[in-house]
Amino acid sequence: MGSFAVPLDPERTQLEAFVEEYRSALELTLDGLTEEQARRRLVPSATTLLGLLKHVTWMQRVWFEECVGGTSRRELGLVRTPDESFRLADHDTVASVTAAHRQACARARAAVADLPLDAVVTGHRSGPRTLRWVYLQVLRELAHHCGHADILREQVLAG
Repeated sequence: MGSFAVPLDPERTQLEAFVEEYRSALELTLDGLTEEQARRRLVPSATTLLGLLKHVTWMQRVWFEECVGGTSRRELGLVRTPDESFRLADHDTVASVTAAHRQACARARAAVADLPLDAVVTGHRSGPRTLRWVYLQVLRELAHHCGHADILREQVLAG
């Protein structure tokens, strides 16, 4: 269900629709690309289309599994910093990173299923916040990186 389908629905439904829409949009930027195209570096940073999906997978695990779920990054086997989360390993493929993203999304949905938006979650190292704040932060990150991915995909396909 897209965001335009829920303009009068409850806030939670609207937030979930926007988050799901951006999750899908980011995955779609890899659609039809070769492994080389997905890994192609077009900017000085480590940002690539595949790296963006790997980063948003990490980001969602941080906010939903660490912050909401209370499990540390170390226990989750996550790298410590956002910069590290963009780095691709030799074994990373479009299929494997997409599968990891989908698994992280499923875990995120499960972590918040029974929590109200006003629930205070305390697992993040910078302090407590409401679940509503977590949704907004994740939405901000997804939208930000979808913009990057759109531009990179355009460059990859033009080159």
